[in-house]
Amino acid sequence: MTEYDRWLHENLDDPDLTEELRSIQGKPDEINDRFYRNLAFGTGGLRGVIGAGTNRMNVYTVRKATQGLANYLNAHGKNPSVAIAYDSRIKSDLFAKQAAAVLAANGIHVHIYPWLSPTPTLSWAVRYLKCDAGICITASHNPSKYNGYKVYGSDGCQITLKMADDILAAINALDIFRDVKRMDYDEAVKSGMIRYIDDSVIDRYLDEVMKQRAFTRPCTGLKVVYTPLNGTGRVCVTRILDMIGVKDVTIVPEQEFPDGTFKTCPYPNPEIREALQKGLELCEKVQPDLLLATDPDCDRCGIAVRHNGEYHLMTGNEVGTLLLDFVARVRTEEGTMPKNPVAVTTIVSTDMVTPLAEHYGIELRRVLTGFKYIGDQIAELESEGGADRYVFGFEESYGYLSGGYVRDKDAVDASMLICQMAYYYREKGMTLIDAMEALYKQYGYYENELLNFAFEGEDGMRKMNAIMDTTRNNPPKQIAGYDVVGWSDYLESVRYDGDKTSPITLPKSNVLEYRLSNGGKLIVRPSGTEPKIKVYLSANGKNKEESLAEVAKLREAAPVLLGIQK
Repeated sequence: MTEYDRWLHENLDDPDLTEELRSIQGKPDEINDRFYRNLAFGTGGLRGVIGAGTNRMNVYTVRKATQGLANYLNAHGKNPSVAIAYDSRIKSDLFAKQAAAVLAANGIHVHIYPWLSPTPTLSWAVRYLKCDAGICITASHNPSKYNGYKVYGSDGCQITLKMADDILAAINALDIFRDVKRMDYDEAVKSGMIRYIDDSVIDRYLDEVMKQRAFTRPCTGLKVVYTPLNGTGRVCVTRILDMIGVKDVTIVPEQEFPDGTFKTCPYPNPEIREALQKGLELCEKVQPDLLLATDPDCDRCGIAVRHNGEYHLMTGNEVGTLLLDFVARVRTEEGTMPKNPVAVTTIVSTDMVTPLAEHYGIELRRVLTGFKYIGDQIAELESEGGADRYVFGFEESYGYLSGGYVRDKDAVDASMLICQMAYYYREKGMTLIDAMEALYKQYGYYENELLNFAFEGEDGMRKMNAIMDTTRNNPPKQIAGYDVVGWSDYLESVRYDGDKTSPITLPKSNVLEYRLSNGGKLIVRPSGTEPKIKVYLSANGKNKEESLAEVAKLREAAPVLLGIQK
């Protein structure tokens, strides 16, 4: 009996799954796509398309993963507890409650938010409630057909590779139907095994966010349009803006309330202009200083800025650079800069922050992609007694954090800081576009771009792996007509500079970086959450036009490097 047949004949308790399984009878490609593998579990937990099968997000794959987590926790401590949060996605509340019911059946106490809540509030709850782990049901900014299951350690960071491997081993030892313990959710609530997280936890979280504000004077008169993109951000973001004195906030009506179908933003990612279109249309009517957008789980924040009567979208690299400069500038002005300050960003984020950090005497640390690695640096500083040394961290994919109260990117904190920054420059007669231009003139015109090459299904995964292997084994001598003067293989942990080699001390990761003779750079990595290869382009020219021209050359060269037909 195939796994498909086993699922088809199982008495499933989610009728949606039975209906889907019957609909694909006699369709081998459809069956194969759902069953050719188990949904991958790693440091990012699970993420996949919602549906029936072992390669899908459903109550059975969620329960199995949770049983594996339960076995791990019970093997590593006594009386463990877990915090759970969930976002607005399809079946998020169901998956959260099913995970809670499995944990309760295994003798693990659960603290669960009774309403959908931002991802950073889960990181906060894990530490505030002294839990041993956390689960957040979310697929972040992916399209509506996706959902996910993030796992956090007791430090509020997403789990380490070692913990992920150990949990995966526990998961792999289980039969998806026979080996999972469950109890009735309502009975678990009555027994006290599942407890709802009360409002005071969110109040304390917002108090901690407020401690990260750059200055205490209210941002009187700042006008904002805000869209939570039908996700979790509305309550926390509007509360924090009110707390810093931003009273004139207009919420995009079509995207104000939770809706896992994301009807007006099929790809609810603030990096993408289409997701902000409704907000931009409202800006033309309201004429705010700023458009703020947070993704469905409210850990990423995108903005558009009014400048010369038009609204300009700013990239994650630009906002990250502006925020690092703003935090350093204001803390220097107010005498609150710590001794030996530290900022953290990723290997794929803009090189522009290197001279900027040097200007302020900030130690800049670069880590692998994924905010958990920034969280690890905060934890390391805390363990050394230097938690206050951390001043800011960001990744180019719109994730920012200015304090160690959580260990994940936080769009509530980012929304607060961005509004304070806009107010600060408005007092000087400048927009954020003006402020960015001033930084370009001071540190150089750095231009960055991200390319995505998608590969769906089993064949797509094989093709992705083959492309990475071929590219790794055949390092180019030239890209876009420029000599490759050095390259790094983060999987092999080696940096090559001409005839010299040096070790890379970061954890191993399937990333290739090529440094060019003109100062440009190209980085290749498979996405950890989507079936994509991402290519990061970077150029530094004498002016904006020259930088854009150099990036355009790299854009043309990238498919050639990967052997992909355009």
